[in-house]
Amino acid sequence: MTSRQANALTVVGLVGLLAVTSLTAPRWARLLQRPLPAPADESAPADTRRRDEAPAGPRSSINVKLFFQAADRPGLMIEERAVPQSNDLSRQIKSVVEELIAGSKNGLAPTLAPATRVLEVFVTARGVAYVNLSKEAAEAAGGGSEAELITVYSVVNSLAVNFPAIKRVQILLEDKPRPTLWGHVDLTRPLPPDMTLLATSTLTPVANP
Repeated sequence: MTSRQANALTVVGLVGLLAVTSLTAPRWARLLQRPLPAPADESAPADTRRRDEAPAGPRSSINVKLFFQAADRPGLMIEERAVPQSNDLSRQIKSVVEELIAGSKNGLAPTLAPATRVLEVFVTARGVAYVNLSKEAAEAAGGGSEAELITVYSVVNSLAVNFPAIKRVQILLEDKPRPTLWGHVDLTRPLPPDMTLLATSTLTPVANP
């Protein structure tokens, strides 16, 4: 075969290749533009996803003793109640004070204004619990030293009885120490519990609604 014939065959081959490419180009373009299937999530096994979708089980709870004002006589009375359990001590203490603010379910009188909020709780290694309350705790003056004792020790006793690690409690208002709530009980230092303020024995426990 001469070089001229070889060149002619090469030209014919190139023309044929260009024709095939031009005919199949649209199909290749469509394939390249087609979105790729999403990869399977291999990091989350099927059984793990099923567990995530399963409904959560019932939360555990603990029984606590809350100190409220007796309805028909001076002094504090104890009401037992179930509250959600927490592994965080500060959060558990906060939930107890919030239950105290929520009031009695047995007809006892409240000791803190219902608008009171627990801003923060802190417990030291020496067993001193600092309970930071909002200003509403001091706005519902009950009148006299006895009412102030009941209010202060409803908090102190409720924490000391339910948490053996707590030896004393200091109440703060809006992040600051306050001399008193209404001019009678010294709040500048942590206070130990005082069970002499009890009016009578524990009431029958009540179930959560």
